[in-house]
Amino acid sequence: MSAQGFGYWLQWQVGLCAVIITGPSIIALKYVKNSKQEPLNSVDLWSTCWKSVDPIWLLFYRAFAFLCLAKMLYDFFAIFPMFTLVFYTQWTFILVTLYFGLGTIISAHGCFVARNELKGKPKSKSQQKAGFFGNLMQIMYLTSAGASMLTDIVFWCLILPFLTSMEFEMTLLIGAMHAVNAGFLIVDTALNRLPFPSLGFVYFVLFGSLYITFQWTIHALGVDWWPYPFLELNTPWAPVCYFGLALVHIPCYWIYTLVVKAKGSILPKLFPRAFVRLHS
Repeated sequence: MSAQGFGYWLQWQVGLCAVIITGPSIIALKYVKNSKQEPLNSVDLWSTCWKSVDPIWLLFYRAFAFLCLAKMLYDFFAIFPMFTLVFYTQWTFILVTLYFGLGTIISAHGCFVARNELKGKPKSKSQQKAGFFGNLMQIMYLTSAGASMLTDIVFWCLILPFLTSMEFEMTLLIGAMHAVNAGFLIVDTALNRLPFPSLGFVYFVLFGSLYITFQWTIHALGVDWWPYPFLELNTPWAPVCYFGLALVHIPCYWIYTLVVKAKGSILPKLFPRAFVRLHS
């Protein structure tokens, strides 16, 4: 049955899948609205958690990561121009790239302000609360953490093993796009001082819901092909697939939370004089 047909969207499983997607989204939006998180300090955006590591090295790293990710995106656009935004991988990759791009700008500004303060100039905004772009950067960081885990785990553990009989060519670029996103983020996590609150899981859920909404929209407009077989709605197993997809968000974000917790618990013991205590 064509996704363009009106009857396609009247199937019982479509309505149930819609509830599975919209339910967590509504709860997430309500949680964001009612949450009372401790304000983010602007200095946490660009400084490092290491006493002996100058923030300028974090700036250089973020700039390097941004250039590498942007180059890979460019190469992917050149090869697959029509399919770039169809896959969740590309959504995640673009988000991670934007995070490092914005992080580079904020790090550069923070280092510039810090240098001016060392020269005895009037105290500026380095000790103030983060503004709109600072909070946006943290949201992108938290969302990218969960999304990169989901992208890489699903690709390497679920999709790739079952693509051997299909027309699929595993290239270095495709493999790298399902690995370097998480790799760059983990190194950034090892260097930065950004807090990692549980609220980030809410943004991760909303990001996934936005992607599903995008997929349903383009199919309602006439696109017949699903980038992932488990998104197909024309099967009685669709609610099971969508429910499983919703549940998998939990361990993916939990895995990255373990990375952050390991950073805050193991590194201070290994380097007690070099590591700066993080937010509780």
